[in-house]
Amino acid sequence: MRRLTRLALIDIGPLRRHRDFRLLVGARAVSFLGSMVTYVAVPYQVYRLTGSSLVVGLLGLAELVPLLLTAFLGGALADAVDRRRMVQLTELALAGASGALVLNAALAHPQLWLLFVVAALMAGLDGLQRPSLEALEPRLVERDELPAANAISSLAMTAGMIGGPALGGVLIATIGLPGTYGLDVVTFAVSLGALRLMRAVPPPPDADRPSLRSIAEGFRYARGRPELLGTYGVDMVAMFFGMPNALFPALAVKLGGGASLLGLLYAAPAGGALLATVTSGWVARVHRHGAAVCVAAAGWGVGIVVVGFAPGVALALAGLVIAGFADMVSGIFRGTIWNQTIPDRLRGRLAGIEQVSYSSGPLLGNAEAGIVASLAGVRASIVSGGILCIAGVGLAAALLPAFWRYDGRAELDETPLGGPASELVT
Repeated sequence: MRRLTRLALIDIGPLRRHRDFRLLVGARAVSFLGSMVTYVAVPYQVYRLTGSSLVVGLLGLAELVPLLLTAFLGGALADAVDRRRMVQLTELALAGASGALVLNAALAHPQLWLLFVVAALMAGLDGLQRPSLEALEPRLVERDELPAANAISSLAMTAGMIGGPALGGVLIATIGLPGTYGLDVVTFAVSLGALRLMRAVPPPPDADRPSLRSIAEGFRYARGRPELLGTYGVDMVAMFFGMPNALFPALAVKLGGGASLLGLLYAAPAGGALLATVTSGWVARVHRHGAAVCVAAAGWGVGIVVVGFAPGVALALAGLVIAGFADMVSGIFRGTIWNQTIPDRLRGRLAGIEQVSYSSGPLLGNAEAGIVASLAGVRASIVSGGILCIAGVGLAAALLPAFWRYDGRAELDETPLGGPASELVT
């Protein structure tokens, strides 16, 4: 029974064994919770100021461009500077941006243009920060602990995705927008305190200086590793064809619900992801990580097909929970492949590429879903997207046999790429 329990439940061993990993997870969890509160508050304020859903939608475009511009630079910097320091500086800048939102919300006439500027600034700072955050984790745990560490990090982020929007809605209704944005500032302060307690994470001795040449080296490395190309390709295919978030408002109407049902539709995939993380003790026993990514990505498509055919609310929500569960499993194994195969000196640059791959797929997928829905209807768009997701994942697996056969045990038998003890200095 104990063995079965260990297989079913999340492995928290890395948290017990590594102090700096505990601090990093805590810092990320608190900061992300506040960011998800702001994620709800900014569109709400834009809509309240304009009454236009189109203007709210333009926020995404304002955020995408700076993110694409800074992600690769952030990756190069993550390989050339102290990663902990990079995260601290960007957290401080993000706290200042949230402070600007507080001041703007407190004005008698808040400025719409400032909301767009701050949203774009935050997206650009996220592009600078995320590669350093992603590159920190492999330096804080042992190689064979990476699947469990990925699951723990995913659990913290998923909890924020569920709790942050709900908390944001409550705070907006009770204390108003200035106080809601103020909570985000407080979470950044807590995160900065935890990061301050961590030991420094200096760049590798052979680190390259940030440059276009160093960024190009990251692309060359990714192009030469089929297992990495597989993770990027499979995720982008799954998200491009099977991302129905843009259709949720129309789907809620078809299912006979209103705003409350719409909120459940958005929350259901995160609920499935949370279920996957808390029952992820078994992931360390799976070694065919490439096959696991493909099967899980196809599972996302299956869940979306269920949503498209669902005659009522219960089955639609169940399909989204299935999809979210599968997507989280895919994410755990994608992260494990990244952390096991990428040399530490390139980890930041590859994290920048990863960020672009998993950010662009959903954005493009929402556009694709909307176009198909306008031509063939909402349900046809959802069902066809799920089917094309499954077919696309199968095609990607066939075109990249080395990715399908990828076995993590082979990587663990090679020279370690870095460890928590030897590379950290006080």
